[in-house]
Amino acid sequence: MPDTSMQQEKQSTWAICRDPVLLTMVGGAIDTIGFIALFGFFTAHVTGNLVLAGAAWIKGGSGLWIKLAAIPLFILTVVITKLLIDRSQVKHKTLSYLFLFEAIFLCAFMVAGLYFEPFKNPDALTVAVTGGLGLIALAIRNTSSKTLIKNISPSTMMTGNTTQLGIDIANLLKNNNAANRASFLKSASIVIGFVIGAFLGAVLYVYFDFWSVAPFILPILYFSYLASQQKFNQA
Repeated sequence: MPDTSMQQEKQSTWAICRDPVLLTMVGGAIDTIGFIALFGFFTAHVTGNLVLAGAAWIKGGSGLWIKLAAIPLFILTVVITKLLIDRSQVKHKTLSYLFLFEAIFLCAFMVAGLYFEPFKNPDALTVAVTGGLGLIALAIRNTSSKTLIKNISPSTMMTGNTTQLGIDIANLLKNNNAANRASFLKSASIVIGFVIGAFLGAVLYVYFDFWSVAPFILPILYFSYLASQQKFNQA
């Protein structure tokens, strides 16, 4: 007979890691694809756009207005998303819709990239439109992470998550108990998922251009379905 305790442990590990891994894979991939295709535009790491804009302002460079415009667009998206969340009565349905909206904007990001390619001018409106669509998708995700799925750290930015991983490793070395192992698994899966997504997004973009976005839309649609059925862990 199979070892029941081993099966339960594997299921528990998968339950802890599934959502963080898939969400951060998408975040890492979309951020990388946007950075490569759109002259260093970050769709998720919005502070990166501010740093690059500052560097361009001092040293000279193109695409400055697009990177600066990313900040108010990101904030506006967060404000609208938060207002929608506040008006909702059924949180799992709201989360389902937000995942769906994220998937729709990722589709629009992909279609715009395919339609407007090749991008030749970093200051072109086509670059702003394409990058803006990807940014809106991940701004919706960031708002969800801060409000409806607080059990998972923000899945598009890794500085805080990497810090948390270091803290969890220290805690695990100090006391190897179940709670510390679970915390370590979650933070490790977030960082590893983002790294895998970033490399996978880069490789796929080299071979498939903006079609490389398509595989990363599927997990978001899957999570939308899970949330609609109250099967996505929001605790």
